[in-house]
Amino acid sequence: MNAEPRAITSTWKSPPRDVVAIVDAPGTPVVAVEPTGKRVLIAAYRDLPTIEEIARPVAKLAGHRFDPVSAHWQRTWHFTGFTIVDVDSSSRVELEIPTGARLGRPLWSPRGGRIVFTNETEHGVELWLSDPTTGASRRLLGPVVHQALGDFVRFLPDGSGLTCLVRVDAVKQHVAARVRGPVVEDTAGRAATNRTFQDLLKDATDDAEFRAYATARFARVDFDGTLTELGDAGIFLDAAASPDGRFLLIERALEPFSHVVPLHRFARTVEVWDRDGKLVRELARLPAADEVPIQGVPTGARAVSWQPLRGATLVWAEAQDGGDPRQPAEFRDRLFALDAPFDGVARAIDAIKERFIGLDWTERPGEAFVTDWHRDTRFATTRQIVVDGKVEPRTLFHRSVDDRYGDPGEFVHVRGPDGLAVARVEDGCVWLAGDGATPQGNRPFLDRLDLSTRASSRVWSARDGRYESFVQFVARAADGARRFVIRTESPSEPPNYALWHERDGELARLTHEVDPHPQLSGVTRELVTYARADGVPLSGTLLMPRERAPGQRLRLVIHAYPTEFADVNTAGQVNAAPTRFTRLLGTSPAFFLARGYAVLEQATIPIVGPPETVNDTFIAQVVAAAEAAIDALDARGVIDPGRVGVIGHSYGALMVATLLAHSGRIGAGIARSGAYNRTLTPFGYQNERRTLWQAKHAYLENSPFLFADRIKKPLLLIHGADDENPGTFPLQSQRLFHALAGLGGTARLVVLPHEGHGYSARESVLHVLAEQFDWFDKHLEGGASEAGGGR
Repeated sequence: MNAEPRAITSTWKSPPRDVVAIVDAPGTPVVAVEPTGKRVLIAAYRDLPTIEEIARPVAKLAGHRFDPVSAHWQRTWHFTGFTIVDVDSSSRVELEIPTGARLGRPLWSPRGGRIVFTNETEHGVELWLSDPTTGASRRLLGPVVHQALGDFVRFLPDGSGLTCLVRVDAVKQHVAARVRGPVVEDTAGRAATNRTFQDLLKDATDDAEFRAYATARFARVDFDGTLTELGDAGIFLDAAASPDGRFLLIERALEPFSHVVPLHRFARTVEVWDRDGKLVRELARLPAADEVPIQGVPTGARAVSWQPLRGATLVWAEAQDGGDPRQPAEFRDRLFALDAPFDGVARAIDAIKERFIGLDWTERPGEAFVTDWHRDTRFATTRQIVVDGKVEPRTLFHRSVDDRYGDPGEFVHVRGPDGLAVARVEDGCVWLAGDGATPQGNRPFLDRLDLSTRASSRVWSARDGRYESFVQFVARAADGARRFVIRTESPSEPPNYALWHERDGELARLTHEVDPHPQLSGVTRELVTYARADGVPLSGTLLMPRERAPGQRLRLVIHAYPTEFADVNTAGQVNAAPTRFTRLLGTSPAFFLARGYAVLEQATIPIVGPPETVNDTFIAQVVAAAEAAIDALDARGVIDPGRVGVIGHSYGALMVATLLAHSGRIGAGIARSGAYNRTLTPFGYQNERRTLWQAKHAYLENSPFLFADRIKKPLLLIHGADDENPGTFPLQSQRLFHALAGLGGTARLVVLPHEGHGYSARESVLHVLAEQFDWFDKHLEGGASEAGGGR
């Protein structure tokens, strides 16, 4: 048996220079279409901060992480520049930005003509206003904008000004250190089946710090920079002006703060203010949602919002089953509405049979699509309703949420005259954009659905050999033809944005991105299909380096993530895009192409069974799926079945450890940010709806920590030291490593300082790539095999 694990003095590692150059290549920009459709904003961004940047002091309170100095949520990326492109003339204007800017989300005004964005500085968050015609920009507000809990910057519905949160004096002051007292918790006999949330408040000191840092004022900002504070200070969860601009919808957290759930489940008040910040009505006062059943919802008003295209009407959902999906109920939810001046009684506008999950208003006032979901059958139903009308609700879609082939797509939204998003309607038809999953891989589309006949027609789909997806409509061409922005790429061409013209199908390029890693040109992408031993169809995208010699068998890296399904038919559907460009980003396993490996991406690992008991066969299904992939590629003569490594992140990491414990076919594993002892997540994990005490067998069997004595192949464990994801505490990786060390296993533990569930700092990304290369190069060693060298 091995001795105690050897402590290694930590220094940052780096992969070869060619890989570093790929990591540093700029990402594909993002676009935002002006509401008028006449211009497109192209935003460049930076997504690899330095380790010094993410090491800045961060407050971790109430499930949120934010910079206590700048009052901005902790983010690991920012925009670096904005370009405006005229869709008719193709002329370009660069927006002026402050030197050394860390820019936030750019936002078009409701009728176009103005753009606002934030800039995070060392001292706080500024608000800037730009003219998209000239590119001129000026600062509206100094470092007083409060974004610790999110982005609250919005244009007023008529575009005459802005609203945002601003800091109060308490936030600018250092919270004095306090001597902490004992932490006391009391259940009082209540059942509270909460997940293992991170960064919760623990004591009165945490409460005081959170109160000081999270408290803000709601304010109106005029375009001359005049700031008008409205109403009382508070901890704001939502703030939005009514479509007519006369009222404000305000949600604020209430004390006492919960110590068992994060902010989004705190007690709260839902209020209506007038435009000057005076209270009109308290719509609801809701207790902390700390006793919500597994897969349930809080009771009382939820998802409160303004109805678009109507002066001032609030709409919300309320559970009719106590929020408990286990309780029988004729209708699980109802939708309610209340009109200005908000002194009456709310009226029910829809009864919803299953659990409400979505509301899409259309461009036709009062018309909406309501979607509910049945947790046992996993079917979703979308109905068309007309509020206050005499039209009976009609079902548009009733389908399994797992049925990718039958997915009709998502409604295409535009911004209405009041600035709120509504589903586009044209000649009685709505538009739907989707992935277009097929047995040959994804082929995105744009459909037109007639709401009267429910007949659908395909207007556009990606061209053969390319992966192209709809982004947004723009203004019609001079000849009256429709035009819209698409994102287009192919296995040999990186993603770019272009304008598509309805009549001739011609494309006009909006961006001109070049191959970020030409040294990898010639990489092949191929959809491969095969079957599990129980007959379930499986698939994945096989990536092969260009250097492979004829007949050469390569080392294989399998990258996968287990997914639950209720039936075999949907479990076997293909989820792949073989016509996409192979873009190496972050810590992607595709980087192994640069080391001469074959990579199987998105290898399907379906866990099929009744939702209540699907995890009872997790191990057998994971092992069978992985071994089927190895056998299929071995039969093709492209991989060496004796040199196979598997990588997984989060729930995929559990899969990796499970495979090493229960399959002898894996040569080595890399498990990142995982949870390996399910008894530490006793009130559910992933889609598990039973508690540990209801399904001890499943929790114990699906805990590879308890089978560490069976893990005989090398395992690299990687974890962020500040992992914020519920359940995946760094302790999970540390304890599995200690178990393997004590049992004489071969393992390595890498804990990345200041990193969360994902890894963002440039130093961390490079280090992870170097560790991964070293691990598989060492433990899947050996020269390339010739064809016929199978098991």
